[in-house]
Amino acid sequence: MESEYRDFSLLEHAGWEQAAGEYETRWTDLTSHFIEPLLRAVDLSAGARLLDVACGPGYVAAAVLRAGAVPVGLDFSANMVRRARERNPGIEFLEGDAERLPFETARFDRVVTNFGVPHLARPGIAFREARRVLRSGGRFGFTVWAAPEYNPMWRYVSDAIEAHADLAIDLPEEPPRFPLCEEPPCRQALEEAGFAPASMTFETVRATWRVPSAEFLFEAELKGGVRTAAVLARQSAGRLVAIRAAIADAVRAHAVPGGFAIPATAHVVAAAAPS
Repeated sequence: MESEYRDFSLLEHAGWEQAAGEYETRWTDLTSHFIEPLLRAVDLSAGARLLDVACGPGYVAAAVLRAGAVPVGLDFSANMVRRARERNPGIEFLEGDAERLPFETARFDRVVTNFGVPHLARPGIAFREARRVLRSGGRFGFTVWAAPEYNPMWRYVSDAIEAHADLAIDLPEEPPRFPLCEEPPCRQALEEAGFAPASMTFETVRATWRVPSAEFLFEAELKGGVRTAAVLARQSAGRLVAIRAAIADAVRAHAVPGGFAIPATAHVVAAAAPS
């Protein structure tokens, strides 16, 4: 229904308008690890027309251009679109909604979204829109974080919040924080959106995120994100100190010369539109 998670969508939009610059500073070194596997999963080739949904600062689109393909980026945050245009003046970036893509049917050869799914109110609708704008046989791919029990980075954050946060706070109803983090629901969601289930690939990719301080992960969540930032913003000063300390203590187990190397795990999922 149209109103489902509407307040969550408004929270996300306002949050990313505010956090656009901090996101680029704090998260890009991590999320960029997964661009190459994502483009490989959709079998990107030179000359292909690719739509990058929830493009953020435009790093995926830039990689697509370097590969000799033709990218278009789309994001619902005007500040993200502005930053992407400034970084990549030769690429088309548009402000728009993943659930209502402003393109005609069968416009693109490939559609991707790099960690956009956790920020979508209704991923199923966005997947159907991706299918609509894909040509016959075109591939759609996305990345999602693995669930905290398999993903140390998010486990540290989740454990700290569970242990120390006041969760009886006023926040909009939200979709799952770790959507589509297993293969069967991915297959079901893609099949329901019109993709060929036999064409699906599901790859688990592990990365090491080099950060300069034990507090960097907490600061990235507080200043460079939205969903967790909204929880942190509603905590008392004492609870916030406890959450920060718990995350930093966990990160210190990954000390390396010059900083810390935090392990992170994500899934790279792709499927084809029927030929």
